[in-house]
Amino acid sequence: MKTTRLRAVPLSELPPRCNGYVDLRSYAAIGDGRTVALVSHDGSVDWYPIPDLDSAPTFARLLDAEHGGCIELCPDERFEVDRAYLPGTNILQTTYTTASGRVQVTDSLNVGSTGRLPWNELARAVEGLEGTVPMRWRVAPGTMLNTVSPWVDVTARKPVLRANEVSVGVCGEHVGESKVEEQQISGCFRTTPGSQHLLAVVATHSEPLRLPAPREIRKNLEMTRETWLRWGDLLESDGPYGEEAQRSALVLKLLSHSPSGSVAAAATTSLPENMAGTKNYDYRFAWIRDATYALQALLQLGEQEDVHAQVSWLLRLVRAQVPHLHVLNRLNGEVPETRMTEYDVPGWRGTGPVVAGNAAADQLQLGVYGDVFDVAHHYVAGGNVLDTATARMLADLADAICDAWRRPDSGMWELPEHRHYTSSKMGCWHGLDCAVQLAEDGHIPGCVDRWRAERERIRAWIDTECWSEQRGAYVWYPGTEELDASVLLHAMTGFDRGPRMTSTIAALRQELGRGPLLYRYSGMDAEEGAFVACSFWTVAALTAVGQRQQAVELMDRMMPLANDLGLFTEMIDPEDYSFLGNFPQALSHLAVLNAALALRGHDTES
Repeated sequence: MKTTRLRAVPLSELPPRCNGYVDLRSYAAIGDGRTVALVSHDGSVDWYPIPDLDSAPTFARLLDAEHGGCIELCPDERFEVDRAYLPGTNILQTTYTTASGRVQVTDSLNVGSTGRLPWNELARAVEGLEGTVPMRWRVAPGTMLNTVSPWVDVTARKPVLRANEVSVGVCGEHVGESKVEEQQISGCFRTTPGSQHLLAVVATHSEPLRLPAPREIRKNLEMTRETWLRWGDLLESDGPYGEEAQRSALVLKLLSHSPSGSVAAAATTSLPENMAGTKNYDYRFAWIRDATYALQALLQLGEQEDVHAQVSWLLRLVRAQVPHLHVLNRLNGEVPETRMTEYDVPGWRGTGPVVAGNAAADQLQLGVYGDVFDVAHHYVAGGNVLDTATARMLADLADAICDAWRRPDSGMWELPEHRHYTSSKMGCWHGLDCAVQLAEDGHIPGCVDRWRAERERIRAWIDTECWSEQRGAYVWYPGTEELDASVLLHAMTGFDRGPRMTSTIAALRQELGRGPLLYRYSGMDAEEGAFVACSFWTVAALTAVGQRQQAVELMDRMMPLANDLGLFTEMIDPEDYSFLGNFPQALSHLAVLNAALALRGHDTES
């Protein structure tokens, strides 16, 4: 089965850079297992934190067009753009066509022969295809969100760009003579048919700077391609929407933090969820929820190495925190401060604030208990064995759920209002359901009779308090007639795949739906864009309740709303399909992946 390749906004129709900013659809993401860079369609690297994804961004034109910093490389005349990832990789290949000819640029954040490099290495390889094309380039570190002033340090060997503790070197081959200024290095050159050129930006943080020879950088680029292909070969992504599933898996790999095994929720901070700038958040953290969804998907795809690393990271984290789990953590596993820092920069298209930190870290979200048990359940179902400490911890966690489910919480959407959210109670039910199965199969100790009895009390409470006959749906929380799309997740957990869930799906689509898109919960159409993941949850939920044809139709309508590279942000405006929120968004791609896998599983069962 193949989906249409038409896109809501083709690359050729993207507006040019205006006041220093481009449309969010313009960006491609590349990464090395430690950080992510965003490359615009006009050849500018506008976002690049060094050395880690959650470090202060050395290049941040995305949020501060004037002083944020960028790495430019493009033709020095008008051009048209065509681009794609090299198949099975996160290496970007862009072809520019001008009146003078054609040129191809290959962008990669490189790895080395034994894995992640001990420095950051951005390679931009250029090949002349036709004619003679004038090219220009510029490497200009920014102010790290207006906290430092970058400068050029002319060393004994060559000039080095400094920005606080970050050192940046420019390695070039056939890219013309470098022009060294106070805060940037630039140059220009011409391509001819078959000519090869290389612009590389090498960086370190609080350590000496290595400046590799161009041949070494080219070798690393080829090894990076081979590394991506080897990882992709581990995935069993055949079947319906196999191409889409593979791309979403590659996005998740891109957002993985290899030193720890965590997965970032997104590569950016402060991209607005509405153009009023009232919802700007930092998503460069690891949510327990996202980690569990990623593990579910990777297990179904047959991946083992990342799965073990991520399971180990997650369970170590939970063991250190039980019974009061933190909703999100830093990529290295540390608990972040709840204090948010606001920076004096304009934000994307002037839509601030620009912030670091996330106040949700200390919230009570009962759904994460079910998420942790879901990981353990899927992991042992794959033939694996829990260690003794984890088994005992899970037993303690199940006991904690038996009491905690009666408490109000902030819900999945991290709301300030503490309520008895329906999906949170469903998550507790799922946690105890998994605990009972794990205990019955001999994986964990504990008081199974209590877990079983409390599980049934939760179900009875939801059936009585959270169902509205008037709406024909599970409501957001008891006492309201409003709806919440996160309930859809519990068609997948198995809480309900019968008439009530079927009716709930219909009610959600009627009230919260705008074409194929869906808002998170009642009233959000006045505050933000439609939440991409909700539509793909609907696909999986429709499949779970036996409405496969409707699921396929929705999937086919959603996939063209990605950008030309198949990437999704957090939200989409239903009016003009513009991207909103942080990018690329792990939860959106997790939802794509799980929807594709649900349809594949349905086909297998059929």
